[in-house]
Amino acid sequence: MLREDLGLTGTKVACGEGHCGACTVLLDGVPTLSCITLVHTVDGRQVTTIEGLRDHPLVHAFVRTDAVQCGFCTPGQIVSAAALVEANPTPSRDEIRHAMSGNLCRCGTYPKIEEAISTWQD
Repeated sequence: MLREDLGLTGTKVACGEGHCGACTVLLDGVPTLSCITLVHTVDGRQVTTIEGLRDHPLVHAFVRTDAVQCGFCTPGQIVSAAALVEANPTPSRDEIRHAMSGNLCRCGTYPKIEEAISTWQD
């Protein structure tokens, strides 16, 4: 629905089973795996994709810290990170790791992702 019907191609399709986090969107502010979310369950709710976070400081932080490598997981990573910093603007390393545990990065850019989230306000 997001990619084909609405043209919101920033949200990636990867595993299709809710395991990797590449398809993460915010549903009423909560990170949600769009690949396993039925469209009729979101009626009347606020859905925020990576396109809605285009101007969020986290986007710049990911670029500045070189946390983007191939970039495939980056939209889901940023969406999850945005929910984290909305709830806790200065999360600890353990809080970051816990909040981001549902987002896989095949390039192994985890240290850079942590750095981006830790320094997003710089």
